[in-house]
Amino acid sequence: MSKSYTAAEIRKHSTREDIWVVIHGKVYDITKFLDEHPGGEEVLLEHAGINATEAFEDIGHSEDARDLLKQYEIGDLEGAPPTSIPRREETDGEHAHLRTKQNNSSLGFLIPLAFAAAIVAYKWYL
Repeated sequence: MSKSYTAAEIRKHSTREDIWVVIHGKVYDITKFLDEHPGGEEVLLEHAGINATEAFEDIGHSEDARDLLKQYEIGDLEGAPPTSIPRREETDGEHAHLRTKQNNSSLGFLIPLAFAAAIVAYKWYL
């Protein structure tokens, strides 16, 4: 019989040193796979401690990737899947700089756009 894990238990495993994900109702400890993931560790860390089914399927993983995943299976999900980022990572996680970088990237796009709009408005009204 396979061990069952709740969403609360899975959320506790959301660091680079201890990373679990849920895919199709199965719980995987992918800590040892982090450095080997062809898509880089960042995408795995973004889904640490939560349900990664949609992200896993959106990529279109091969049958080989699905077979490889089986070796990291540690149990089944009990109850509703964990669907939000663990609270501690939102405030002081090791990847807080990524959220800041994403926010800066959005702002970096809006500033030139606003500048271009100002130039167009200036030329339009002259």
